[in-house]
Amino acid sequence: MSEPQANAPAKRVLIVSPSFPPMNAADLQRVRMSLPHYRENGWEPIVLAIDPRDHGGTREDALIATLPNEIAVYHCGAFSEKWTRWFGVGNLGLRSWAYLFVAGARIIRREKIDLVFFSNTQFFTFTLGRIWQRILGVPYVVDLQDPWRTDYYQGARKKDRPGGWKYGFAHAQAKFLESWSFRKMSGLMSVSQHYIDDLRKRYPWFSNVPAEVIGFGASKADQVAAAKLSLSEQSNRNDCVRVVYTGVAGPVMQPALAVLFDGLNAFRKNCSSPLRLRFDFFGTSYAGPVVAAPSVVPVASQFDCDDLVFETPTRLGHLQSLREQMGADILLLLGTGDPAYSPSKLYPCYLANRPMLAVVLAGSNLEELLRELSCAVVVTFGLSGPDDRTRDQVAAFFAAALAGFPSGSLPLRNEALFRQEYLAESLTRRQCALFDRALLNHSAIAKSKHV
Repeated sequence: MSEPQANAPAKRVLIVSPSFPPMNAADLQRVRMSLPHYRENGWEPIVLAIDPRDHGGTREDALIATLPNEIAVYHCGAFSEKWTRWFGVGNLGLRSWAYLFVAGARIIRREKIDLVFFSNTQFFTFTLGRIWQRILGVPYVVDLQDPWRTDYYQGARKKDRPGGWKYGFAHAQAKFLESWSFRKMSGLMSVSQHYIDDLRKRYPWFSNVPAEVIGFGASKADQVAAAKLSLSEQSNRNDCVRVVYTGVAGPVMQPALAVLFDGLNAFRKNCSSPLRLRFDFFGTSYAGPVVAAPSVVPVASQFDCDDLVFETPTRLGHLQSLREQMGADILLLLGTGDPAYSPSKLYPCYLANRPMLAVVLAGSNLEELLRELSCAVVVTFGLSGPDDRTRDQVAAFFAAALAGFPSGSLPLRNEALFRQEYLAESLTRRQCALFDRALLNHSAIAKSKHV
């Protein structure tokens, strides 16, 4: 653990991020990329994370080199997953809650913390904010990277809901704890306006909470670190145009995959020579290397395209994923049926500066972002699945790709908007502005109670 510098800013924020390098998880990336920029915006960050020995997740030691040396990082334990599994508990937030509570309370007192910031997807940890606020008087801000409570499957038949009885229990828990945990928070950050709108519809009091949409963004420093890594063996293209996708590609992305491979199949039938295309999918499963199963190849086989698809389900490290993106000829981005879906991979894909094909839900938040950034050829799908329009659009894209993307076949990227809105330093500045608003909100409420 490194100590804060003597000339540290007056305001101190305790960042609760159970996953933290050397661990690799999607929900730690915002904090990791923001750490170099908090001080310049008047905040001293102090991180509380789970000891890697107790975490149970995937390590990526290369991420340590991307962290500033002067940041204080405290670690606490967690109950062993080996034992909690006997009670059906594997969730990191549940396993570590008691340890985080004790460690966090000590840090808040000792370090004179001004604000607590929960930036993770272990939703159960958000309950600590209200508890610490009650007993220690410290305000808290929540970073909602995914929806805690979602009614997406409530209209579906029970047999179609994921997880069986566990889904019902999780939904009931989220319904109660979300309201209870958020009721006393002083600010909310969200990756999607849809999440904020849903909270305003559910809770009348939420309109008084400072809230702002702040995406994940990307770090140029990460690109520099990734460039030092070697490409995978799959990068041997054999004179093919290499299309690369990195990240999970579960059942929710099958509609997008169907549109992609349906269009590819139609294009192939109209070609007189073998296609010089190769599709590499990396890290498509959250499962470990022993149990990870392909999820893309089975869809491709339905459209007679599986001979063009090479899938590595085992999860890649963050920096290795960036390296594969940088080594691609074309990047692929897939949407889901959730209109609020906003993948963090969009921003490093932008920095990779490669031609991009995006297959996304019509009218979604992701479509809007892509249109604003003008960084991809966008093919939208709806409930009806592939049709003549999507077929023609996908075929036209690959025809242009094999022709070397003639002038006018790719959109003109909005570089000014990206620099202003989606680089890590710009997003951290907006985070800190929200922290300042949260402090003012907390102070105003405290004063009103004493009037």
